Amino acid sequence: MPDRPTTASVPAHRSAELQFGASTSLGNAPNWSSALHSRRQMLQRMAGGFGMVGLGGLLGSPAFAEGALREPHFKPRAKRVIFLFLNGGPSHLDTFDPKPALEKVTGEQPSGDLYRKNKGGGYMPSPLQFAKHGRSGIEVSESLPHLAGVIDDCCVIRSMKTDVPNHEPALLMMNTGNIQPIRPALGSWLLYGLGSGNENLPGYVVLRPSPKIVVGPALWSNSFLPAEFQATSVITGDMKVDKLVANIRNPKLTFEQQREQLDLLGTLNRLHLKSRAGDTELEGQIKAMETAFQMQKQAMHTFDISREPAHIRAMYGDSPFAHSCLLARRLVEDGVRFVSVYYTSDGSNQPWDTHSNHDASHRKLCADADQPAAALIRDLKARGLLDDTLVLFGGEFGRTPYAQDQPKGKVGRDHHHTAFSYLLAGGGVKGGTVFGASDEFGMNATENPVHVHDLHATILHLLGLDHERLTYRYAGRDFRLTDVYGKVVREIMA
Repeated sequence: MPDRPTTASVPAHRSAELQFGASTSLGNAPNWSSALHSRRQMLQRMAGGFGMVGLGGLLGSPAFAEGALREPHFKPRAKRVIFLFLNGGPSHLDTFDPKPALEKVTGEQPSGDLYRKNKGGGYMPSPLQFAKHGRSGIEVSESLPHLAGVIDDCCVIRSMKTDVPNHEPALLMMNTGNIQPIRPALGSWLLYGLGSGNENLPGYVVLRPSPKIVVGPALWSNSFLPAEFQATSVITGDMKVDKLVANIRNPKLTFEQQREQLDLLGTLNRLHLKSRAGDTELEGQIKAMETAFQMQKQAMHTFDISREPAHIRAMYGDSPFAHSCLLARRLVEDGVRFVSVYYTSDGSNQPWDTHSNHDASHRKLCADADQPAAALIRDLKARGLLDDTLVLFGGEFGRTPYAQDQPKGKVGRDHHHTAFSYLLAGGGVKGGTVFGASDEFGMNATENPVHVHDLHATILHLLGLDHERLTYRYAGRDFRLTDVYGKVVREIMA
């Protein structure tokens, strides 16, 4: 059997405005099982709208109860995660890892296996100025002035590394812990381990301004975990609520009429389940539909960022990434366990992939991402949520310390996987700290290297889960997010 935590109590919502009554009791069902259709037939016959079918909380079983919390392995420091993912790979040398030594060797040809001589144009120092900020005095690039202003609430890891310098496998590694599209995503593992905590919203939400994301749904797949732990992906290119959560409201039936049909369907399904083994895919579909039904109560409120005061919206800014960051805060505030925010810009599927015109592109991208990310940290802190909300800011790898040959004036940086940086804030992380280091040119992680498996182990630990105990049996063996690797980085914990 899977190592699955037990059910715990569900905390109340933050606002009385969002409180709703319990589902109608099913009572004692009559003995008419011989006349029942199969669940698949019943779904086909009764599904008249997105919120029409469901079982979830009706059955009274922890396996079906949407939002049911499960016991962590030990006392958690964090309750939820927001992952601001800069797909494409931002340059560590131009953000959080200053390398003045590069100026002395500008244009010189690096040596070693990592240097691709057919593309390289010699060492290339950053044109950006670094300065110390906050009480901690952490050096941050001038391209990130807003994050520099909250650096005392952040931990910078300067010794990250991954396995492969290509987008697809590196994206999969950072999101799922494996370079192939065969494993559950980090968010699915957390939902499996802890539950959602909210019956009216999904537990795992992916926000992406465009469907153009390299690899795509495999980055947030539940894979072999039961379908109830899959992510809900939302395209945030149009922030109108009826576009974000389309087809939630039934066009013909009232909420009460739908509830009556769901109660009947729940009774039939409970009888059906007594004599048949569970079908995890169908159970997941039923659970998703119950969530969709429940979302009629809350989603139209939570997803509507226009409800925010003007000064809050202005603090985040008016870009797709800004809107997603603000929505991410609203989602975790209303009980969502894990939110991934993928960055897209100008229709690019890998905006931080600065192979050419790096300096200009990097400045533009940072100007767009810096303000919303910092606003999110400030906003969470002001609301008392930062202490138990873990925020991550980074991509799948970094960029090379040497130039990638391009037409004159369009010089770029190539992919780089043996040293890059990550920013973490809140959620039990020690603010105002730098952990690890790369060598003098930013080529290799040399001091306290942190592999992606170590980062994942640390995230799970901060949320009260032992990465070696959070397992799921599939195809005859126990799987876990960190496979047979991973070491918790305790030094960054408060």
